[in-house]
Amino acid sequence: EEDEAELEELLGPSPLALEPGAQRVAIVHPAVKWGPRKSPLTTAELQIAEAIALVDTLQNWTVLDKIIIPTKNPDKKFVFGKGNFQILTEKLKKLPHLTAVFLNVERISSLTKKELEGAWGVKVFDRYTIVLHIFRCNARTKEAKLQIALAEIPLLRSNLKNEVSQRDQQRGGSRYIMGSGETFLETQNRILKERELKIRNALEKLRRKRSLLRTQRRKREFPMISVMGYTNCGKTTLIKALTGEAGLQPRDQLFATLDITAHAGYLPSHMAVIYVDTIGFLTDLPHNLVESFSATLEEVAYSDLIVHVRDITHPETILQKATVLSVLKNLNLPSHLLDSIVEVHNKVDLIERYKPTEENALAISALHGHGLEELKQEIEKKILSATGKKVLTINVNLEGPQLSWLYKEATVQEIEVMPEDGTARVKVIISSSAFGRYKNLFPNSKIFMS
Repeated sequence: EEDEAELEELLGPSPLALEPGAQRVAIVHPAVKWGPRKSPLTTAELQIAEAIALVDTLQNWTVLDKIIIPTKNPDKKFVFGKGNFQILTEKLKKLPHLTAVFLNVERISSLTKKELEGAWGVKVFDRYTIVLHIFRCNARTKEAKLQIALAEIPLLRSNLKNEVSQRDQQRGGSRYIMGSGETFLETQNRILKERELKIRNALEKLRRKRSLLRTQRRKREFPMISVMGYTNCGKTTLIKALTGEAGLQPRDQLFATLDITAHAGYLPSHMAVIYVDTIGFLTDLPHNLVESFSATLEEVAYSDLIVHVRDITHPETILQKATVLSVLKNLNLPSHLLDSIVEVHNKVDLIERYKPTEENALAISALHGHGLEELKQEIEKKILSATGKKVLTINVNLEGPQLSWLYKEATVQEIEVMPEDGTARVKVIISSSAFGRYKNLFPNSKIFMS
């Protein structure tokens, strides 16, 4: 009960949560024209299109205008040069009933935020704030909510520094609290540190619980397939198509899946597998956010296979692939997992006569079922190789317990009954450990390699 009470406290309303209700937003994209900060794989137009997609995810938020303004150094206090800043300010002032500006950069300092809000007279958000807000709107489980609370800590810290410097300017130097020997900053930092520790401990407890579930799954030897990809590439639609799970309702929006969800399905050989739906990725997804969700992504390290889904119709599909692969590399996954990734080019129904240029990539339409049989066969081939399962034909005596044992401990594919001598030939997929147990229990059984 104590644990529950503490958890409820940690999951209480966030001081950073944006006020509910409608927002009329101008999206401003600082376009870096040259130098190391310019991304070679994208354009300002495509980056602002993704920012619009983020805002469209939020209920009652409307994009009033999108503005691309060049800058040499987006890290400056006002982000833009003097002349461009003035042009931008005049544009914003003319927008009817503007309530917020979304500056399409990863993070702005609390000082820059304060200066810009002062100049424009409306709230200013960066990508971190917007993505975090989308996460808050989509979080369903305690774990997702805790991970968001953890991702808020760096923001709370930087807000605190800003608050303290303001106090110092107003009062001329920091004040100690009621003779405690601690300054306001030290006290608040300590409270934040304690909160972070509590969140990490609560996440660790949930992680251990999941680890226990994983062990139980391992005992039953269901192979696990992690389905990953850039946000909104069609992962959930693909899992629905592979499993036939009617309850899955894919949504056409960014970050529709925040929590890892597991779904059972069957491969062509009738082998049962578990498909794991994971959080989508985003270019420039703030590092703290990825780190906060690493507990969720840890599940991927324990899978037997990764299926990487790409929306092949997206103009930035190559950049999206690079983003996903770089996150996967940073998760310190076992090399055999990275080397055996199945790459899937989704939404090919939208491109006439599509042929993948990458070797070994499979072209599919999850929505229309095109290419799914080939994909299932490829998954099966990789799963048999990854799990060391064998395909065998075993001669069994129909009066003995072998057949019911095989049904319980392996995947029975075919049975050919020989009525003249009361035996059957049974084709099975069986793990090495179960095969070892079978040979010990039934040493006289005839076994043929398939």
